[in-house]
Amino acid sequence: MRIATWNINSVRLRLPLLLKLLEEERPDVVCLQETKTPDEHFPAAEIEAAGYAHTHFHGMKSYNGVAILSRHALETKEIWHRCGKEDCRHVAARFAAGPQGPIEIHNLYIPAGGDIPDPAVNDKFAHKLQFVDELTAWFPDIRTAQDRMVLVGDLNIAPLEHDVWSHKQLLDVVSHTPIEVEKLGRLQASLDWVDAVRHFVPADRKLYSWWSYRAADWAASDRGRRLDHIWVTPPLKRHLAGQKILRDARGWEPKPSDHVPVIVDLNL
Repeated sequence: MRIATWNINSVRLRLPLLLKLLEEERPDVVCLQETKTPDEHFPAAEIEAAGYAHTHFHGMKSYNGVAILSRHALETKEIWHRCGKEDCRHVAARFAAGPQGPIEIHNLYIPAGGDIPDPAVNDKFAHKLQFVDELTAWFPDIRTAQDRMVLVGDLNIAPLEHDVWSHKQLLDVVSHTPIEVEKLGRLQASLDWVDAVRHFVPADRKLYSWWSYRAADWAASDRGRRLDHIWVTPPLKRHLAGQKILRDARGWEPKPSDHVPVIVDLNL
């Protein structure tokens, strides 16, 4: 089973790039973030024509939005609201996946957090920290580490030293601050989640999934961050078969997203 996650930064604007991903990589499940469209305008027909007849999406105009696209039937579909807001940041679905039972996938778009890493003066950063704390408490309430689950999405945190282009220069930049890294670590520990990409890529190797639009030449400057993640619970660890981050997608035309797809293969 091949699972992909991608902050597409507008599914309608970048539908040709999504169809390119579906054709070239043939994922079984694709999770999108920042779809930026209300549900009535989601391009479900075009996606179904590409072979993804089973979809679950929750979106709003211009902001946020998450979607799960699957070749396989979805047994359940859920929408979860966080921090007292209905801002389209968390959907989940369960699908059959072999004789050992179903797999549940959670697709998340954690708030970016604004520019100032101080919750006392920046409501966006406070919201981000609250969002992660809420997830950390919530998952153990509804599931255990022995459930077969996958967590994917734009988590908007680059936790490791080599998940950013300069650990020293980004320590006080939102996405890599110590408090964010600490809270994401607590979330990961809540169900012993396994970082599926770093399972294959050593922690001392630079690895990015996002490059800013502000760079005149993103590839030459290579000032990236790994904001997009795929985690699995311990029962799925032995099934991990491979990973890839589609760096070249940052240059796909027309109008690439500033994020690229992250892919993990499971041998079920």
